[in-house]
Amino acid sequence: MKLSLVTLVGTKVDEEVYSLSIPTIDGEISVFPSHEPLVTIARDGVITVRRHKEDLDSQLEYFAISGGVVKIDYSSVQILVDEADHGDDIIEAETQAALERAIKARDEAGDQVEREKAKQIIDRHMVRLKVADLHRRKRRR
Repeated sequence: MKLSLVTLVGTKVDEEVYSLSIPTIDGEISVFPSHEPLVTIARDGVITVRRHKEDLDSQLEYFAISGGVVKIDYSSVQILVDEADHGDDIIEAETQAALERAIKARDEAGDQVEREKAKQIIDRHMVRLKVADLHRRKRRR
């Protein structure tokens, strides 16, 4: 099936894949060829891509996403998100520093709006660190 992962700055993935897992507001879903048509909302989380049926778990690809829209039909999946980072794109030290700044901003927030904004940034950086960790483990195998 054809996967299109599109961000505000361009297309991250536009190729044939065997399966993928997507974090949605209703929980994580797995998508295989001939999946029932569906439109849903993606939440911050990790997209896991298996390019070929025979691929080992060590060959999976991971993308950190921040929200968006998912459209699935029998032969394609389109995911439109604000951001999508591949494990290769994430610099852990910078992400960890940004996470610490966001935690400090949340703790020092003067109102609920500032706290919620900081929480969203914290969630985004936690997902990015998770993808970086998955990518690092994959390289070790």
